[in-house]
Amino acid sequence: MERIQDRPTKRVILASSSPRRIELLATTGLKFEVEPSRYSEEILPNSEPHDLARKNALAKAQAVAARNRDAIVIGADTLGFLEGKVLGKPRTRDEAVEMLHIMSGNCHSVVTGLSVVDSDTSRTVTESVESKVCFKKLSASQIEAYVSSGEPMDKAGAYAIQGLGSSLVDRIEGDYFNIVGLPLTVLGRILRRFDVDPRVLERIGSISPVPRF
Repeated sequence: MERIQDRPTKRVILASSSPRRIELLATTGLKFEVEPSRYSEEILPNSEPHDLARKNALAKAQAVAARNRDAIVIGADTLGFLEGKVLGKPRTRDEAVEMLHIMSGNCHSVVTGLSVVDSDTSRTVTESVESKVCFKKLSASQIEAYVSSGEPMDKAGAYAIQGLGSSLVDRIEGDYFNIVGLPLTVLGRILRRFDVDPRVLERIGSISPVPRF
């Protein structure tokens, strides 16, 4: 019986310049290339979270697929939502402070859209994953100290759970890797449908770390 690993394999391209996604995918041992999509993400205030994340992820993957042949392209888009409002990347220090004040003592959702595209056939599979992050009640001085670290400025929701931002979090519900930006278990399941053997992703995804806060 033919096995997946016996079939000719295509190049795998991650359509992202995110250091966090690159690092996560690299830990799996999967061989891949990195090519940022250059797609400008849409953030529409009244969009349904999953729809918006999937739309952005698909557009990123398709943009890179259009420039390559013989490739399986992975696109991802991670968004934070609180009470129906998008928690984007803060543009200024004041925006980061305001965002963290709003999130203090509250739970918000993190949704990652994940899309895989075959550049030769244009076949696509797109899914989304949601996790919940609950923040501790933060003092003004804690927020100021964290913002002063510089970490929030290029992060959706103004924090990085894998960095200093872990100190702000009381608990999480769901996939930790999804919160970082690349849900490995779901990605592994999708890649299998494109004849890419994702067993190592599934193995790592099944033992998602539980951060100690």
